[in-house]
Amino acid sequence: MKTWLRHHLYAIRTALRRLLLTPFSTITNITVIAFVLSLPLVVSAILTSLAPVAKTVSVNPVITLFMKNNVSLEATQQLAAQIKTESNAQIDHITVMSKQEALDTLRSSQEWKESLDVLPNNPLPHSIIIALSNGVSTLQANEIAQQWQNNPEVDLVQFDRDWLKKLESIISFFKVLLGIFAVGVAIIVVATIFNTVRMQALLQRDEIAVARLVGATESFVRRPFLYLGIITGFCAGLLSIALTAIGLSLMNNAILVVAESYGQPFNLALPHAFWIVLAIVIVMIIAAIAARWSVTRHSSF
Repeated sequence: MKTWLRHHLYAIRTALRRLLLTPFSTITNITVIAFVLSLPLVVSAILTSLAPVAKTVSVNPVITLFMKNNVSLEATQQLAAQIKTESNAQIDHITVMSKQEALDTLRSSQEWKESLDVLPNNPLPHSIIIALSNGVSTLQANEIAQQWQNNPEVDLVQFDRDWLKKLESIISFFKVLLGIFAVGVAIIVVATIFNTVRMQALLQRDEIAVARLVGATESFVRRPFLYLGIITGFCAGLLSIALTAIGLSLMNNAILVVAESYGQPFNLALPHAFWIVLAIVIVMIIAAIAARWSVTRHSSF
């Protein structure tokens, strides 16, 4: 056990010494990997921050009930009062729009004015516009819409979900982007570590040859290169956390005004510590595999 531990400590010291002997190359490699790794961390932070927004913001902020043509304005107002009474907790406010108000609104648009002027009668119905409270779930909004859709005085319920579909599309896009960045990170790590270890193996060619002459095993010769990859991946992971934190801070300053204008707090934060540690460990494993692959190919001399 002591021998095994001594060999690994020697490999770590050797890897550190080799990294320090080429500071510019070491810093460049660590910075490149850290920058690439910070990209999926930023995307992950955006996904993590969007998830609660999708759950807490009113899924369908407005439900519009269009009354049948034979329903009077008084009956429409009575139904609006009934809706407010029965669903008061889920409703922010209700507006009754008469058919004349709807017609005047359309006539104010030049696109509709000429078409409406040729009609003998007002074809528009009275309507009830229900603005839901913030935090109303999808299920609650669906129940409200379905409840009043079955009312005999209601002809049509308009339940706009386009903005939710857009939000879901944005989240799906970021998930795909996260996957692409993850693959990109793996490729960059493999390419960077592979090339670094190749150069180190060529530089240490004489040292490796002497070690073999005195009886060093292949594991003993290659172990420092594996730790070189692991240490590089670990340092790059730590630097990527700092870069991600700086980037998120700058982004938060930029989106603060936009979030406040919608009355919805939105703050980008680093992913949970578990996922950050997992990302660093994965990078270290990929770096070790790339180092072993490279040293196996380039130390056979």
